[in-house]
Amino acid sequence: MGTDTATAIEETFLTLPPGEREVIIRHGVALRLSDLRKRLFLAQSKTRQFEEKYRTTLARLEAEGLPDDAGHEMHEEYILWRHWTETAGKLDADIAALEGIAQHGLRWEEPHAGG
Repeated sequence: MGTDTATAIEETFLTLPPGEREVIIRHGVALRLSDLRKRLFLAQSKTRQFEEKYRTTLARLEAEGLPDDAGHEMHEEYILWRHWTETAGKLDADIAALEGIAQHGLRWEEPHAGG
């Protein structure tokens, strides 16, 4: 989305009454939280699969290094394991930020003239 389009959407959004803006954001937060939680569940499931398969955690594997006899499959799975672990961490942070909005509500300030 271009800057002009984003600005137009934001300006239009700000013309709505504060209560309506809050309802829209609350619904958006709820939908986004649902989506992020599903993605987090997937990422955590993938991470657990690797932990069960290799009987270790990624942190321990990285501290000890890959075994000398690690094959091509383990090297590829290590990359995927790392990806899913990082993804889970990012999703956790995103969920925490949105939960903060959901729990504390929103405070609306009217835009100031000229900025």
